[in-house]
Amino acid sequence: MAGIPFVVDPNPRVASEHDQETAMHSKLAFMQNASWRNMFAQQWEEVAATIFPEQRNTFYFGAYNFPGLKKTDWQVDSSGMLALWRFSAICDSLLTPANMQWHSLCASNPDVMKDRATALWFENVTRTLFKQRYAPTANFAGQNYANFMQLGAFGTTGLFIDGFEDPVTKAIKGFRYKSEPLGSLFIAENHQGLVTEMFRWLRMTAKQIYTRWGPDKFPVSLIASLQENSPLVHNVVHHVYMRGDYDPQLILHPKGKPWASVYVYMDAGTLLEEDGYYTFPLACGRYSQAPGEVYGRGPAMMVLPSLKTLNAQKRTFLKVGHREADPVLLIADDGLLDGVSLMPGKVVKGGIDPKTGRPMVGTLPSGKIQTTLEMMQEERGIIDDAFLVNLFKVLEENPNMSATAVVELANQKGILMAPTMGRQQSEYLGSLVVREIDEGMRQGMFDAMPPALKEAEGEYEVVYTTPMSRTLRAQEVSGFMRSVEMAKEVAIASGDNSVLDPFDFPSAIPAIAEIQSVPPSWMSTPRQMAQKQKARAQQQAIAQKIQAASGQAALQNAQTKATQAGAGGAGGAGAQTPPGVFQPINLQQPGQ
Repeated sequence: MAGIPFVVDPNPRVASEHDQETAMHSKLAFMQNASWRNMFAQQWEEVAATIFPEQRNTFYFGAYNFPGLKKTDWQVDSSGMLALWRFSAICDSLLTPANMQWHSLCASNPDVMKDRATALWFENVTRTLFKQRYAPTANFAGQNYANFMQLGAFGTTGLFIDGFEDPVTKAIKGFRYKSEPLGSLFIAENHQGLVTEMFRWLRMTAKQIYTRWGPDKFPVSLIASLQENSPLVHNVVHHVYMRGDYDPQLILHPKGKPWASVYVYMDAGTLLEEDGYYTFPLACGRYSQAPGEVYGRGPAMMVLPSLKTLNAQKRTFLKVGHREADPVLLIADDGLLDGVSLMPGKVVKGGIDPKTGRPMVGTLPSGKIQTTLEMMQEERGIIDDAFLVNLFKVLEENPNMSATAVVELANQKGILMAPTMGRQQSEYLGSLVVREIDEGMRQGMFDAMPPALKEAEGEYEVVYTTPMSRTLRAQEVSGFMRSVEMAKEVAIASGDNSVLDPFDFPSAIPAIAEIQSVPPSWMSTPRQMAQKQKARAQQQAIAQKIQAASGQAALQNAQTKATQAGAGGAGGAGAQTPPGVFQPINLQQPGQ
């Protein structure tokens, strides 16, 4: 398709020596990193074929998949894929739930947070981050979920965070997130185990390259593909690494940014762009790491033998089930000459021995399908354990658990999930928030820092308020509940309720509600609580007055009856003093 109005200089552009050296450095570094990663790529291919078929044939540089290529031909059982989806949902709901603010910000120095202006500034920054993060153009929710899918399958994941570029005005406004497929992501660590270098392998058409970098940087070798609007893709590598020649004084120069950003057209070794970042643009998460390895290992890699065994067992299960539903028929050589018809309502002559009445047709034993089913359930249990699914089945299977039992369960979950899920907060979400704050400040999203925070050099911390963080605090709730239960038993046995005095319920209950994710709108405000206490005191005072008035009325009634009884006794013999009424004694002798 000729005639597309692209303006490209047909004369080859002469690259400077610096450009050639920069492009060659990134190209060689990428090829070396890609070759070192091939051992992981082999395992990832097995995992992808088992539970994540979309990722098949993507882990080796140069591999190409035709759009729409069938990739599920290796799968027999889907239990592993379902477990992976549930694992991703668990991670999303525990770490980054969209229905709540799952983190806040505060100054590193607690004394600075006493300044109201600083506290309000951090509150506004947090609110702005969540607004931009979940904006339609950011696409955080979908890309974050894709990241958790890769975390469960391969143990390594990366989220690229950049400013959103308007396709029309080219203005940068807001955030844009991109979950990098592991087949296209290559990483390296520094001496402290931090990910400080990355390569993104991009496959782009000539039109995309022209649109991204314009005619000045466009490779001459792609002019024909551009004019024909060819759908063929070409290899471009984005290399980000820490500069050795960083100079903060060079504000408008790439060397004025600590992180170098280089785009190279790999086929010709052409430098397409050289720029930089002020913060590392990749939020990388790893599930667990073996000694000496950069990439992580996920739950699927840990139970890969069970996944492959389950696939083999499912094949056997299908064979046995097929044989039971459609069994192999056994007949004697001199039996039914024309075979046996299995058509419903068909009359089969000679199917019964006329002398003994026994069937002349038998079935071949097909094996015990129940045994195969039990073996499959055993492997599925192992897989669900690895993907944390079984931790969340207890409440579903036991909906009538007591509150104490639920708290104990949450405590156990927190203990089991802390080593792996806790790492995602520090490594993945921590670097994510740092990158967002830097990008937001450079776009002018936030107000100026208050003086107290400026004096503290703007140092801040991320405070996680996720359900995962609350689950990790479940041990506090569990200990409190156990202590109260023990004290109640002692109070019942001894009749002394003072053993409950050490527990500060007004302070403990709100904290427990927060840990248990009770919405704040469901809890009383301090003013409402004061009103309830005041109303309760008034009701108690009224009850005491009523009780006192009732006692006084009873006393007056008794005195009235006593007086009447005394008057009746003076007029007649046999009068008796009412019980409980004092009768004065006359001590004078007769005649005195």
